Amino acid sequence: MISAGDFRKGVTVEIDGNVWSIADFQHVKPGKGAAFVRTRLKNVMTGAVLERTFSPSDKYPKAHIENKEMQYLYSDGELYYFMDVESYEQLPLNLSQVEEAIPFIRENDTVKVRFFKDAPFSVEPANFVELQVTETEPGFRGDTATGTTKPATLETGYKTSVPLFINEGDMIRIDTRSGDYMERV
Repeated sequence: MISAGDFRKGVTVEIDGNVWSIADFQHVKPGKGAAFVRTRLKNVMTGAVLERTFSPSDKYPKAHIENKEMQYLYSDGELYYFMDVESYEQLPLNLSQVEEAIPFIRENDTVKVRFFKDAPFSVEPANFVELQVTETEPGFRGDTATGTTKPATLETGYKTSVPLFINEGDMIRIDTRSGDYMERV
């Protein structure tokens, strides 16, 4: 059991039979009245977002989320197939379960698939991935001094902004949590 006063970002709890992840929280102590905790919760199974306030003494069971290393195999257009690296079993997932991760993963990349009560609900890529730039405007000599950026398309189809000195064919590191360019590899 975890009390609402101990809520932190990323903690998963069971509330009313559903599993919620704390997306944001704020402890509020008004001048008059009792303190309370204002939260923004995200349902880990459906993706629904809910704003709710709790008394700091409210207690809820902590949800046990299991992470399993799996390898992304391929997509057939509707489903995305992942393979358990230990048992070699294949697991098909739909777009709603992988849409946040799919711009950052290529075939044969290893990812974490998150499960609650043996049901998969989301895919997490590595925090940093290296992807090749497939399309961008050419850079010019002397473009390295300014801090301006240009649009680029990566091998997975993801679009991001990169510095002017990045060219087609370059490998770059991307932060998957924000989707931002980090450095040239």
